[in-house]
Amino acid sequence: MLELTITGARVLRPGGWDSGTLAMAGGQLQADPVGRRVDLSGYDVLPGIVDPHGDGFERHMAPRRGALRERDSGMVACAAELAACGITTAVLAQFWSWEGGMRGPDFATEVFAAVGAVAPSVPVDLRLQLRLESFFIESFPQALAAVERFGIGYVVFNDHLPHARLAEGRTPRRLTGQALKSGRSPEAHLALMQRLHAGGAEVPAALDGVCTALAARDVRMGSHDDRDGAMRANWRARGVTISEFPETVEAAEAARAAGEPVILGAPNVVRGASHAGNISALSLIEAGLCDALASDYHYPSPARAAWRCVELGVLDAADAWALVSDGPARLLGLTDRGRLDSGLRADLVVVERETRRIVASIAGGQVAWMSGAVAERFF
Repeated sequence: MLELTITGARVLRPGGWDSGTLAMAGGQLQADPVGRRVDLSGYDVLPGIVDPHGDGFERHMAPRRGALRERDSGMVACAAELAACGITTAVLAQFWSWEGGMRGPDFATEVFAAVGAVAPSVPVDLRLQLRLESFFIESFPQALAAVERFGIGYVVFNDHLPHARLAEGRTPRRLTGQALKSGRSPEAHLALMQRLHAGGAEVPAALDGVCTALAARDVRMGSHDDRDGAMRANWRARGVTISEFPETVEAAEAARAAGEPVILGAPNVVRGASHAGNISALSLIEAGLCDALASDYHYPSPARAAWRCVELGVLDAADAWALVSDGPARLLGLTDRGRLDSGLRADLVVVERETRRIVASIAGGQVAWMSGAVAERFF
């Protein structure tokens, strides 16, 4: 682990920028200077990014359907990409779904095993999230077993069944493509969706049971794509207290009124709109209805989204960066990171002041990624 003191840089503290020193040793930030000094004049130092939800690892784990099964090496490459994007803590969001293929339980188990094998050997803190399809109740026992086996601390509930079209007897959109991804024929895929949809009356009791079991294991729980206040209230009654990517102002306001954290997608901020046509994340941030930004499907987006909030005058630098560091750390219960304070983990990113390009990431006091001229300052 590094033992050194950074000097000359502009440092983003909880209260804003300052020009003081930043020391680290034993994987933690120190109150007083230690070790050798590293002059980072011209650079900015910010807290490492905590990503509470991202599935960008899929391109590493399965770069081409059926072509490769080198899961461990894919996860090593993913950890490098995370670090290059300034992410020092990453929650890897893996589906556990009837959709099959890369969203099915078999692939999920491979991902969980790969993270377990690779995580001890990389500086970036890799964590797991299981995204459980709420109508896939026949798999709930196996999902709970996976939570236990792999020490998964965060479960989020989704529902990707096209209920409206199924109820109307119409063929779901993109059926053939989705069936091919699942490894099923279109007819078999449709029959599965119809069966799950028809079993909707059994879902509430099954969700009550699985949520009770997860709470007994101290697993954090979130709901995905809350549509309104009533939907948020239903999840709240089950102890599901995190609202991921609410689709409307009403849903986000309902979460905030109950003191529940709201996670929004960083790509939504970068684009200026939701790719799915839902509420703009920027409008929710302006309304004070966002606690954390997540990479969702694009690891470079958290840093870019924070700067976008600054560029548009929505937030100052400290508050904008908190959405990708302190905010997500708090909702995940990670009190040892997210800020540049003595005694916390030495998780930080070094940024070129003029370009805002991330040139170095340090996670837990270890170099996770470094590039270009800044490396000469350290070595």
